[in-house]
Amino acid sequence: MNVDEFVKRTDEIISLVTGALTHKSTGDYGTGCIQRTPFGSFRSASLSFLIKLFGDRHPYFTDFNEKVTSTDASDVEMGLGILRSVRTELVGGWLVSARGLISAEIFADFLEMSQHLLAEQYKDAAAVIAGSSLEEHLRQLAAKYCVPVTQVRGQDTFPKRADTLNAELAAAGAYSKLDQKSVTAWLDLRNKAAHGKYTEYDHGQVALMLEGIRQFIARASL
Repeated sequence: MNVDEFVKRTDEIISLVTGALTHKSTGDYGTGCIQRTPFGSFRSASLSFLIKLFGDRHPYFTDFNEKVTSTDASDVEMGLGILRSVRTELVGGWLVSARGLISAEIFADFLEMSQHLLAEQYKDAAAVIAGSSLEEHLRQLAAKYCVPVTQVRGQDTFPKRADTLNAELAAAGAYSKLDQKSVTAWLDLRNKAAHGKYTEYDHGQVALMLEGIRQFIARASL
């Protein structure tokens, strides 16, 4: 999913409630209220969109969730203001560029740490750190391509496994099937390192893993 599709979705959500605002009713104190149905659709769609795009700790999501809580027109106008700010960032390219730059720096630091550990003959720690960096990159790619990172079982919600995200991201066009197979192999090596199966891989395989992940993150950028 590219930026134009995000902008289109923002416009769709805004349209859910703008029409209702022109037919708002007047309350006891002169404040306008819109009907509950368009408000409910607007709030649910907005929160779903914002959490996928930014996560649940970003000010856009938290402000919307905490302040857009009633059918009062002032709440709705505040929600529209948040979404219009999001649209401005998307159109200006700020979301993609900022997220990509910050993430690239963070991942580079962790991969450099892994490289240092490997050079000091700590192949197992190097594999765990590199694999964890890879998994986090998959989760951020999921946000970019609107792939849910959680799944529901009964009444509980669980984070998806990295191999599940890998398959869904490849299906969403985030990267190729060949990259998907490579990611599967790297995740398997990380799991072996994390579970103490140190004899099932060697120093050279971890070195190839580090270089492969470095190239993959650059290729499948945010």
